[in-house]
Amino acid sequence: MTQTAQPGTNDQEGQGPTTLAAFTTGPAPAEADDDALPPKFARSIKAKREAQAHDANSTRERILDVALDLFLAQGYDGTSLRQIAERLGVTKAALYYHFESKEDILLALHLRIHDFGKEALDSLGDEPMTLQHWGQLLDQVIDQMLAQRKLFLMHQRNQAAMEKLHSEAHEAANDDIQNRFRNILLDNRVPERDRVRMAAAFGAAFAGLFLAGDSFPDSDTSKLGDMLRDCIRDVIFG
Repeated sequence: MTQTAQPGTNDQEGQGPTTLAAFTTGPAPAEADDDALPPKFARSIKAKREAQAHDANSTRERILDVALDLFLAQGYDGTSLRQIAERLGVTKAALYYHFESKEDILLALHLRIHDFGKEALDSLGDEPMTLQHWGQLLDQVIDQMLAQRKLFLMHQRNQAAMEKLHSEAHEAANDDIQNRFRNILLDNRVPERDRVRMAAAFGAAFAGLFLAGDSFPDSDTSKLGDMLRDCIRDVIFG
């Protein structure tokens, strides 16, 4: 007599889940149903949702960090999704739960660079930019970027792959950053001489950070930051 397997059980005893999605216990009840639940159960469901979201974000960042190390050590073209999965200790299928392709991983790493400028720009108000404020903004950008030197080094060593990146998310993020900086430099309320100095300082900051990779691989990050700030101050106030 053939025994029918019960729904939700594995066909092979001891077989574990093969994807990150398999570690979840299924979708949580819809938000609209929470109000009908006793407060204790509603709080439990909310906590579970938050924990699952945190775990997903944490795993995604771990994937990016491991991929960054591998792209840096052996190149984008020389790294496979299988190698990334093995370094993480998960299956290749688990990677697809977060990224559809290796190119999507590279794009997500590249967009980290956009986040640096975005955070600095979000701190600005509507007042005309001053040289002092511009210097403070670049200080903030430098701190963030020097903390991610590996990201710029990876960018330098994989330029061919980076140039092939095309997506609506990438183009939108790139256009947003460029337009916001362009609007600052086009602000006629700021003297033209100051705007020229601001543009030159901006270029010096980003050029210096990209050169901080292969050009100065053994340089102390803190000292490199101090020297870069000295250059920027010379451009702004010299």
